[in-house]
Amino acid sequence: MNLLSPDVIAILILDTIFFIFASLAFIISIQIVRKWEIEATTQLQYILEKRAYLVATIIKYIFYFKLPLFLYFIYTLDMLSNILPGAMCAAGVTNATIYGMPLFMVKIFDLYLFGFWLVVNYIDMKKPDYPFTKLKFLFFILIFPILAIETVLEILHVGGINPQVIVSCCGTLFSAAKSSSVSIFINLPNYLILSIFYANFLLIFLSYLYKKAFLTALFNAIFIPVAIVSLIVFFSTYIYEMPHHHCPFCLLQSDYNYIGYFLYITLFGGTFFGISAYISEKLSYKTSKKWIKISMILDTLYVILVSYFPVSFYFKNGVWL
Repeated sequence: MNLLSPDVIAILILDTIFFIFASLAFIISIQIVRKWEIEATTQLQYILEKRAYLVATIIKYIFYFKLPLFLYFIYTLDMLSNILPGAMCAAGVTNATIYGMPLFMVKIFDLYLFGFWLVVNYIDMKKPDYPFTKLKFLFFILIFPILAIETVLEILHVGGINPQVIVSCCGTLFSAAKSSSVSIFINLPNYLILSIFYANFLLIFLSYLYKKAFLTALFNAIFIPVAIVSLIVFFSTYIYEMPHHHCPFCLLQSDYNYIGYFLYITLFGGTFFGISAYISEKLSYKTSKKWIKISMILDTLYVILVSYFPVSFYFKNGVWL
């Protein structure tokens, strides 16, 4: 391992602890899925009920700790950019190895999955006969391999970073050059990107207006990549007030008042609750309407905020970038 700091060591230790507890939960989950019978009065069922509560608590607290740890992970990446030559922000550190970007995407995906698991668990615990016990532990069995992949990718990424090797800066990684992984999007006309973005939001709003939980979930799921691409291609340039700066990581820095944290929290929070509302409806639980409202509020806040920057720039300068 070429790069060690107290922050990196802390993250690795915590994620290793989470994985050990998750492994224990995984083993017990298999037993519960195979042998759970809520109407049985056997000693085995009694033991499984106790273990089910224990495992559910373990999984719940893994998520509770992983959420702030993810924010700390982003902060650590940004801090490490001061050490790695060539890196200007977390983007350079993320792309220091081939494992960095997949790790980042898997971490986000994992948080969504753990969040959806909590939704199923929350609804199951509200029912007197625990009808979704097998479902939620089967779901966790499916989540566990992704958590394992995340843990392995994190070790490989951190272990593969060499502080003596120059890495690419975000200006190179997020540019119109063919070598950039996002050049295919940056070279698209802005009107096309914006049309897709606002049309997607309009479809979310109409789905909310007509109380269509499935469509709300579907369009929220689509909104995640659409919003991120439009942020990189168009909106970020107005936040930076620089036509060729497209980095989604610099938004998290103090130079831009940490605006990225608010943007990503509203985006991921809004889409999470939009999808969760459909899960809640499918499980016949009344919170779906409340969660759809929360989703709509957060999605709207995101759209208003990103739209403010180009509009404000135009009124101040009389031109578009």
